[in-house]
Amino acid sequence: MNSLRSPAMRTSNPSRPLCFRLFALSLPLFPSSRSPPSGRLPRSTAVGGTPPPRLCVRSCGSVTARPSSEVRKRRGGGRGGGGGPEPDEKLRALRELFSRPGIGIDAYVVPSQDAHQSEFIAECYTRRAYISGFTGSAGTAVVTKDKAALWTDGRYFLQAENQLNSSWILMRAGNLGVPTTSEWLNDVLAPGCRIGIDPFLFSSDAAEELKEAIAKKNHELVLLYNINLVDEVWKERPKSPTKPVRIHDLKFAGLDVASKLSFLRAEFVDAGASAIIISMLDEVAWLLNLRGNDVPHSPVVYAYLLVKTDTAELFVDSSKITPEVMDHLKNAGVELRPYDKILSEIENLVKQGGNLWLDTSSMNAAIVNTYKSACDNYLNKKSKARVQDYNGRSAMPSGVYRASPISLAKAVKNDAELQGMRNSHLRDAAALAHFWVWLEEEINRGAKLTEVEVADKLLEFRSMQDGFIDTSFDTISGSGANGAIIHYKPEPGSCSVLDVEKLFLLDSGAQYVDGTTDITRTVHFGEPTPRQKECFTRVLQGHIALDQAVFPENTPGFVLDAFARSSLWKIGLDYRHGTFHSLAACLFEILLRILSSTASWSFLAIGTGHGVGAALNVHEGPQSISFRYGNLTSLQKGMVVSNEPGYYEDHAFGIRIENLLTVVEMNTPNRFGGVGYLGFEKLTFVPIQMKMVDSALLSSAEINWLNDYHAQVWEKVSPLLDGSARQWLWDNTRPLPIQ
Repeated sequence: MNSLRSPAMRTSNPSRPLCFRLFALSLPLFPSSRSPPSGRLPRSTAVGGTPPPRLCVRSCGSVTARPSSEVRKRRGGGRGGGGGPEPDEKLRALRELFSRPGIGIDAYVVPSQDAHQSEFIAECYTRRAYISGFTGSAGTAVVTKDKAALWTDGRYFLQAENQLNSSWILMRAGNLGVPTTSEWLNDVLAPGCRIGIDPFLFSSDAAEELKEAIAKKNHELVLLYNINLVDEVWKERPKSPTKPVRIHDLKFAGLDVASKLSFLRAEFVDAGASAIIISMLDEVAWLLNLRGNDVPHSPVVYAYLLVKTDTAELFVDSSKITPEVMDHLKNAGVELRPYDKILSEIENLVKQGGNLWLDTSSMNAAIVNTYKSACDNYLNKKSKARVQDYNGRSAMPSGVYRASPISLAKAVKNDAELQGMRNSHLRDAAALAHFWVWLEEEINRGAKLTEVEVADKLLEFRSMQDGFIDTSFDTISGSGANGAIIHYKPEPGSCSVLDVEKLFLLDSGAQYVDGTTDITRTVHFGEPTPRQKECFTRVLQGHIALDQAVFPENTPGFVLDAFARSSLWKIGLDYRHGTFHSLAACLFEILLRILSSTASWSFLAIGTGHGVGAALNVHEGPQSISFRYGNLTSLQKGMVVSNEPGYYEDHAFGIRIENLLTVVEMNTPNRFGGVGYLGFEKLTFVPIQMKMVDSALLSSAEINWLNDYHAQVWEKVSPLLDGSARQWLWDNTRPLPIQ
């Protein structure tokens, strides 16, 4: 599955590397469900102001270029026909709230994420999808009193075209001339307007960036702490998740909780912190060796973790904590607190003089502003008097604004995590062998299978494997033109039937107790055209080039991106895993930012490869392989990344070949400069369809790679198979003759 979430609004944080800033944020975030206290009007505050006292965390120059949706007129004036915007009752109801006492705004921004910056979110938090109708994972909706616009990246352009009604303007984020959200607001609103956001849904950095950008037109950013306007109009909103938390076995985790907490506390010394608040759900899960069921595809639980020098507190819905998990936490010195008490505990921390470590790129603005305001209030009351910290030392409460130390530690897998990844990938390969046998037999007998039926059958085969828990993302099952929609999700009643004359792209993955998988294969059930074979072969050449790459230590992933594209570039082709259609477009956008003296970065993720968690999120940072050469995170031994070049012809077909790789040391004959060299070890072992390969385009070395790969597939996977699945594997791993 290609690339990480793609933000339309980027943040700048001088305290962290540019690489992390570009990776970490996005089209802002989401919180948990809540409602204003009864009998009380919702309160709001401008950024930088003091938030309402005793807040509770809720549980569950201008640019005037026309967006592509305005250039491309819909037939009949849109899906509603008739030439004008379709009536949209949800937008009407939302706008009615703008003038409610205590709100008083002229525009409202609705991001994609939850309060923890999650890529995948619980259904009850899919506010942007609800209000706009666009269900892709990346996007930002902006609603004014008379306009509604949605930004998304290149993976979702076609999907957004299909799902948005004519009341919405589609902004193809990253295309040259398409304004950012703040630029658009500055252009369409009269100076001096009020723009509302839910501060639980925006990171602190994103909120500050938006505030600064709209200030150019004297607009005010209004933080609506006690009300989310989408929730107010979403009358049949799903309930918050309640499934129990489970322990991630030490044999899979490789390191116990006490050791991980000791590592974290050791980081306090250099940072000058006495506590850290962790809000990223996969970081909480990794640190505590816990897994949850709150979020589809991601084995995490909605929680915050406050780690101090001698204690730790988990803010979570206690109904999800089983007696076994309770004992696990007690043994690690972790106490439970209600999920909605995180802000009050932060205020208490200030009273004790605690220096709190905050990662402002991922921490929501409500928490960061609460801490800052509490510090200011405390110092004002005490006239800057000295207070005693936990160790009896004289201290003043202050924030430590740095990147989370857990991100990189989690990305570098230990031996147990890597072995779990290897084992789970082999079981996954066995499931896929059974699936492909079934699918080919059904196609050969003339069965009419929908894309959804195919995805459901794959899930059935995977669920038979030991340790299977869930899919790691919605299966992308795309026949023909649907394969060109990079993050296509087939829906019952509207999806296509597989066509023997068309390419079929299948991107899927699974969560097992010991690992996370992600694989894409593109096949043809009949005879591919010469054009399709050439495009497929050039994608394969890019896949091989990246797989075989050897590079010095401290090499960031962007250096390797061209390996995967070079064969396509030779004939003037490329792919847009993210947003920009070309490196030139990316460079142009960066140049504009430099010339305009702004610290914001609006370009989105462009990916050939993304990090993958070990029995955790299928998309994981900080590493990546992409055009995003601002990401200076080096690839390190033990990291897991995807290798997934592709090629997509809109409204025709899509091609992608994806394996997961782990970074390993290479035994090179030289060590220039005294540094070591790294390369990749394959984790994925599933055949690549030979009929799609134009062997005349391949070098002898590339044919050898393909034959060697298939020999490994047979050796590793055949012992797990018998009968027709074993025969299928044999038939599809025979060597290709060298020309």
